Amino acid sequence: MHQTPPIPVHVPLVREPWGILKSLNAARRNVLSIIPDIATRQPMVSGKTGKRWHMVMDPDAIRRVLLDRLDDYPKSMVTKNLLRPAIGESLFVAEGAHWRWQRRAAAPAFSHRNVTNLAPIMTAAAERAATRVARNGPKAINMADEMVRATFDVISDVTFSGSGGFDRDAVHRAIDGYIAAAGRVSLFDILGLPDWVPRPARMMSGRHLNEMKAFADASIEARRRDGHDGVPDLLDLLLQGEDPETGRRMTTGELRDNLLTFIVAGHETTALTLGWALYLVAFDQQVQDRARTEAQSVLGSRAATADDLADLPFIRMIIDEALRLYPPAGMVSRTALKSDRLADREIRPGDTVILPIYALHRSHLHWDDPDAFRPERFADRKAIRRYSYLPFGDGPRICIGASFALQEAVIILSTLLARFRFTPVPGRDPEPVMIITLRPEGGVWLQAEPA
Repeated sequence: MHQTPPIPVHVPLVREPWGILKSLNAARRNVLSIIPDIATRQPMVSGKTGKRWHMVMDPDAIRRVLLDRLDDYPKSMVTKNLLRPAIGESLFVAEGAHWRWQRRAAAPAFSHRNVTNLAPIMTAAAERAATRVARNGPKAINMADEMVRATFDVISDVTFSGSGGFDRDAVHRAIDGYIAAAGRVSLFDILGLPDWVPRPARMMSGRHLNEMKAFADASIEARRRDGHDGVPDLLDLLLQGEDPETGRRMTTGELRDNLLTFIVAGHETTALTLGWALYLVAFDQQVQDRARTEAQSVLGSRAATADDLADLPFIRMIIDEALRLYPPAGMVSRTALKSDRLADREIRPGDTVILPIYALHRSHLHWDDPDAFRPERFADRKAIRRYSYLPFGDGPRICIGASFALQEAVIILSTLLARFRFTPVPGRDPEPVMIITLRPEGGVWLQAEPA
């Protein structure tokens, strides 16, 4: 009898209609759990929960939202209400002309040359992570936590290198505290109540925010005053950045909001990708063996560098497949400003248009055996239909730090796989839960033995 190979952990999707209260309770625990299973088998699903909504999985319709009519589909108020208290009108939240000038000013900081110049910081963080794993011995280790530590090392060094008094633990606690308090979907948001109605969870998170902002402001002013020797870091590059069309530079407040965006988004999303990638290679030892052979043949026993990336194609495929199965931004929403048609369906002004990236990446219309872990899907990237794979978004608002994140993920993952064999801890599988990002709830508990 033919046996179907096991599939890695996934979110059970809804198979019957839910009312608003049941949807709310589910969304507060895991927003992905409100996605109907039919969304993985159809180009579009529509409904009404307080207000009209449409989940869009059709690549041509997604292109229309993210590219052709970008300004007619701004980020939804739910998204802005969650994030604006922390990161102001930064790149992630701003719209229209205010977003465009910031993007032009920040883009040079993320050029290929500048990202490559920051690679030694990633190599050093990979080496420290490997040392911590080795020191742990054969005991089970939560690799999700280890990857958060490694990527936070990187983001703090590339944003505030040389800043005296940088208390990494305090900043990290502040970020976690804010996400935990403010990140849960509020009933007020789902019902579409106006911004001025207080959201209790967000009121509780003010202390954490003030700590983060005060530290960032002090660091920016100190850098302006004292300068910085060595390779320019992100703060240097943003301070130098100006809109090539107008010559405008960022104020301290604008710099701070964008730096906090890069710190929050830049370390957590890459840490999640690495945590899920390690879970997946422990889940499939054959994939892990192939990846280790590649890593050892290129690296021997040293840590990876930017120069090695072209020689580690299979490890890059593992990262791509982890981003497909567990995209950090598993769902994004937009608000329609004008009447439109998407996938031959009427869109009215005020409708919520949801791009459920998690369902898109597991769509039976776009992927063969979509819940299975198969890194070789990405052997030929040209064969993947545009707008069917969106771990970093697409169009003009594609994630500005995508190349930074991919470089960091390949450097850290290849360094670890060259040195260790990871095996799962029985009964400790992570659970995919999305609040703001798609996290492995319960941690990624693995055993690591020298390879």
